[in-house]
Amino acid sequence: MAKADYYETLGVARTADDKDLKSAFRKLAMKFHPDKNPDDSEAERKFKEINEAYETLKDPQKRAAYDRYGHAAFEHGGMGNGAGAGFGGGGFSDIFEDIFGEMMGGGRGRQRSSGGRERGADLRYNMEISLEESFTGKTAQIRVPTSITCDVCSGSGAKPGTQPKACSTCQGSGRVRAAQGFFSIERTCPTCHGRGTIIPDPCTKCHGQGRVTEERSLSVNIPAGIEDGTRIRLQGEGEAGARGGPAGDLYIFLSVKPHEFFQRDGADLYCAVPISMTTAALGGTFDVATLDGTKSRVSVPEGTQAGKQFRLKSKGMPVLRSSQTGDLYIQIQIETPQKLTKRQRELLQEFEQISSKENNPESTGFFARMKDFFDTLSD
Repeated sequence: MAKADYYETLGVARTADDKDLKSAFRKLAMKFHPDKNPDDSEAERKFKEINEAYETLKDPQKRAAYDRYGHAAFEHGGMGNGAGAGFGGGGFSDIFEDIFGEMMGGGRGRQRSSGGRERGADLRYNMEISLEESFTGKTAQIRVPTSITCDVCSGSGAKPGTQPKACSTCQGSGRVRAAQGFFSIERTCPTCHGRGTIIPDPCTKCHGQGRVTEERSLSVNIPAGIEDGTRIRLQGEGEAGARGGPAGDLYIFLSVKPHEFFQRDGADLYCAVPISMTTAALGGTFDVATLDGTKSRVSVPEGTQAGKQFRLKSKGMPVLRSSQTGDLYIQIQIETPQKLTKRQRELLQEFEQISSKENNPESTGFFARMKDFFDTLSD
């Protein structure tokens, strides 16, 4: 199933600025948040799509790539969804060079060094962490199935006591030249496949490849404050090179799971807190838990309206590799009473009867302006 357009997911135009993106994201995040839609798998799916779209479009570089290439900007030929999927080792430019390079005598094929050694492919590993782990940082142990250097032949591919030999067809160059009329065409040697060497007596363990498949355990350091979509490179921890060639790299792609209470925007956190109608009208206090393991008390003044924000300084996310910390913003939602008793209904009706315009200035002013507008249309 094709992914939906990120702009359509957020309901904004492609020309939307950062302010429009942020506003649309917050509105939709509030609407589809799992807390407001318990046991609703469709709302949960929508919430994840909204987060994914906003995380891409709020980043100028990611957005530029998406505007140009769409979802393909974050995909790669041969790139899988799990550990062990090849990440490097070619793309369109490699194919272009291989085709035209052979015609011009300069094709490179796979990255090879002397003696037929080949650099190992880069690998990708997807890791999901919680927002709490992103806040504190962690050292994670992962297991990666990959190719490692054969311990029997030490990566040469040849049986112990023997050595690879120069290819007799290409004399060790890895390429052969053939004349066709006025032209001389150079191509990859069909005998050694461009390696320049052949192995008459291959290693019995790796069958001449110089590497074997094995699962390795690696330690990955995840720094505090790391964001969703960050890529961590582990140099030399990718696939082992063929016949003693250098190893590729391992790329850890991090994703942060949606949190039950908090939404992240850069280093800042946002938390929607529902309060009763009476607390909003009369004022009060409540406590909120923060990711640093403490509680913060929020004082609600008398007459607080829905949408009011309270800022808790330095209670957000740590800024990666710095001493700075973002803020936590508490967004007030006023809950309308439900399932009223007869007495409660009587009290609310009595309150409505004795209310004045001063009690509800916004609604009074709105309907007054609406009446003036309607009168203007009627004239």
